[in-house]
Amino acid sequence: MALIDKDIYKAKSLLETGEVIGIPTETVYGLAGNAFNVQAVTKIFQTKNRPTFDPLIVHSSSLTKIAQFVQAIPPLAQKLATHFWPGPLTLLLQKKSNIPDLVTSGLETVAVRIPSHPLILDLLELLEFPLAAPSANPFGYISPTQAEHVQAQLGDKIPYILDGGPSHVGIESTIIGFEDITPIVYRLGGLSIEAIESVIGPVTLMPHSSSNPQAPGMLKSHYAPRKPLVLDSVDQVLKQYAPEKIGYMGFSDFRKDLPEKNQLVLSHTRNYAEAAQKLFAVMRTLDTYPHLEVIVAELLPEEDLGRAINDRIRRAAAQ
Repeated sequence: MALIDKDIYKAKSLLETGEVIGIPTETVYGLAGNAFNVQAVTKIFQTKNRPTFDPLIVHSSSLTKIAQFVQAIPPLAQKLATHFWPGPLTLLLQKKSNIPDLVTSGLETVAVRIPSHPLILDLLELLEFPLAAPSANPFGYISPTQAEHVQAQLGDKIPYILDGGPSHVGIESTIIGFEDITPIVYRLGGLSIEAIESVIGPVTLMPHSSSNPQAPGMLKSHYAPRKPLVLDSVDQVLKQYAPEKIGYMGFSDFRKDLPEKNQLVLSHTRNYAEAAQKLFAVMRTLDTYPHLEVIVAELLPEEDLGRAINDRIRRAAAQ
């Protein structure tokens, strides 16, 4: 199993030798390797069993370092970076040739961000290269928000997990690209549309795709538990399953028609940030209940981070 520790110098040493390791970010835990090293990037795809047509996000610690591997930072992108970096925002920018095509799945754009977790920022400052880092989970499964989640899923495949405690955002970053000067949201995430539009004005939402994604995290089916997760009404599911076999993930309230022990809610106070932080952990916990045969998920209001949470729930339910 992987060693779990807080030693960034141990992490640095392993990354410099081409290893891949688990790292904390404020969004979810990542599976990181040297973004300039094709062998390390290959190891990321192999460890996750991730298809190579699904591109990776590259993490760095400053705009100065990012300028070393992107061609330019357009004015609107610069404005977003000034307001929201470090933080849960990823920008799609034209790449330089030092970013391997494997990282971008052959696309001319690379997804980049500066994470806000202090431990990973300290590590990135020590490194001479950026880190390619998708979420540290087997491809398609629930994203990890604690070091122990990474250990349970990939601990037998990697040597080290840098432990930064629970991820405080809890869902992946929002991804924005630009067509000419039009900002396009390719993936909903931990930065709300309202916050983005308050800085740069209206944006266009791009629906996710089932093949040949233009950015990381756009596949239709993703983030899924092993047990079936459905968006049907509880009344409908009760026609097929006994109440004790049904798990329920709600926004704020328990249901009276299901056993309370089978139910977990995301935020009793209907706080979107709390709900986002708990989403994957709640999904993961319900997936471990041996007596459950199906999980019913309640969608949240389509506002604030509710949009991104619903995006993850819908994709977890996609078959």
